[in-house]
Amino acid sequence: MSGIDRRTLLGAAVSVGASVGFASGVKAQMAPGQTRADVSSFMAEMQSIVGEEWAFWSEQALVPYDKSYIPDPSGLLHPVGAVAPRTVEEVQEIVRAANRHHQPLWPISTGKNMGYGSAVPATPGQVVLDLKRMNRILEVDVDLGTCLIEPGVTYQQLKTYLEDNNIPLWIDVPTVGPIASPVGNTLERGVGYTPYGEHFMFQCGMEVILPDGRLMRTGMGSIEGSTAWQAFKWGYGPYVDGLFTQSNFGVVTKMGLWLMPQPPAYKPFMIRHANMDDVPKIIEAMRPLRVSSLIANCNLMMSASYQLSMFNRRNSVVADGMPLDDESVKRAARANGLGMWNTYFALYGTEEVVAAIEPIVRGALTASGGEVLTEHEMGDNPWFHHHATLMKGGLNLDEIGMVRWRGNGGGLAWFAPVAAAKGAEAERQTRLAREILDKYGFDYTAAYAIGWRDLHHIIALLFDKSDAEEEARADACYREMVTRFGQQGWASYRTGVNTMDLVSQQYGQVNRDFNATIKQALDPNHILAPGKSGIA
Repeated sequence: MSGIDRRTLLGAAVSVGASVGFASGVKAQMAPGQTRADVSSFMAEMQSIVGEEWAFWSEQALVPYDKSYIPDPSGLLHPVGAVAPRTVEEVQEIVRAANRHHQPLWPISTGKNMGYGSAVPATPGQVVLDLKRMNRILEVDVDLGTCLIEPGVTYQQLKTYLEDNNIPLWIDVPTVGPIASPVGNTLERGVGYTPYGEHFMFQCGMEVILPDGRLMRTGMGSIEGSTAWQAFKWGYGPYVDGLFTQSNFGVVTKMGLWLMPQPPAYKPFMIRHANMDDVPKIIEAMRPLRVSSLIANCNLMMSASYQLSMFNRRNSVVADGMPLDDESVKRAARANGLGMWNTYFALYGTEEVVAAIEPIVRGALTASGGEVLTEHEMGDNPWFHHHATLMKGGLNLDEIGMVRWRGNGGGLAWFAPVAAAKGAEAERQTRLAREILDKYGFDYTAAYAIGWRDLHHIIALLFDKSDAEEEARADACYREMVTRFGQQGWASYRTGVNTMDLVSQQYGQVNRDFNATIKQALDPNHILAPGKSGIA
């Protein structure tokens, strides 16, 4: 199946003609070569493995697995069943049965991949392999600052465990941390807000069920009696952990993570810039501070429109049907203590270290034209509080409010092109994004995640999913952004299930062929997540 793209798979699924009832009134299409009877036979076997209450394929039972915020005007991206195992042995049995039945599976951890597809599979006809019941915290080593967890563990669960046991370690969280899975987010190479914000960088050791049902432990985990599985990343020979991120080469059932020791001192800051065209000045001022690790955490540079969308509806800024002009946004931002760009970072260490670094950082960032503000000036400002919480591993769901920004349909698709951390590139990216969004009638609600040397341009495409015309427009807008940014060398580091093949094309045919070769060797029946990251 190498070389077959997502649209070919969609077409093949439609041509089969078999379908199962679907809660929204749409008919969920079968995978190529599968019939409704095939799915029913497979799901009956799933019930014998996990119990009747944990394998289901009725319309009502599938409703939680079908909620997606991304645009899908084709209406074809729906699961045909779901099975929720409790043990590694059950996962192995399910994978072996999927090979016998030629039934594709779509593994999820908690299915809270909001703005990227949630629990929805990338191609039709897949049964969701829901790992939420595998939710044990297996080990926390206080001395080494490591943990070993299962995929169903949430950030909230891990944080609560650390607090309940008075363990002075911090987690690092993504935006919707309370309900998301550290394993799932790390496998998508997600980013957080503390100095441990590059989540895959701070992963150490995996247990993986291969597509034939065999169990493999990476790194030192395959050595009987080893005490270094969560301490030493590399093991011996080729380093393979990365092959199981953003791929469909196996089902991860355990993962080791490094946790951050709680620092003696923590001080959060916000830099407020007044104008949209301040983008290059902010990046140029911040980059040397990040490269030198004077500022150790991945910091978020948020546009005012992004910030306002968290707690407000669009018509509180401009009237319905009117364009979101900069002057209206600036007025609303000022009224809420915000600039047109608001950059958040923190200092960590001892009181002496923080006191020594602060004047250096203040000098550099003030020279960029920004106001450097702390809790003293910002008080209980909700945006400052939101980021101050995240930058110390705290949890909130504030950004879910963005789906209320426009209409009542709750449409959200993240677009995340990557560039080098240089002001000129950010300026060009901002200009191109606004041009494309304006063309389709959408707002520039965006942020820049400033890494050590990279920029993640995080654009929230907010639309009314209940409006079919607007959903189709959002889909076309997103695809044009992927294509035109890719033509400039700015491909996404992550994308939703609706555009996985399109994004993979940006990385070239040699990469696609390499992935297809590995897939064919490991999964000749293509039963694990066909279409994931453009890998059939």
